[in-house]
Amino acid sequence: MDPTDAETACFEAGIKFGSLYHQFAGTPVSPESADSLARAMEEAIENQPHCESVSVDVLTDELDAELAESAADYTELTGRFLDVEMVIEYEGEEVRTRMDMQDGYPLMRVEDVRSDD
Repeated sequence: MDPTDAETACFEAGIKFGSLYHQFAGTPVSPESADSLARAMEEAIENQPHCESVSVDVLTDELDAELAESAADYTELTGRFLDVEMVIEYEGEEVRTRMDMQDGYPLMRVEDVRSDD
């Protein structure tokens, strides 16, 4: 059986999350560079097909806490420093997704699927 348009849209969202996370994990980040890194992440992922919008928030309070007792003025980007929302549209299906920390894990999930029908 062929996947439905909604299933394909969800798959596309998963591809974009995998790309976002694994492309940028490990990137050096500081509170000062957080905004520019977030914009670069958004723009990179928005280039992909069917991506309507991406919102990346690098959590600077968490970065500050991580760096409080560090000799360095930056750390590497991990999911615990990110809050991400994406909207994917495919053949009249809109998928809203989110990634944020849940029980110490950066959970990527589908929040809502809507059809134009």
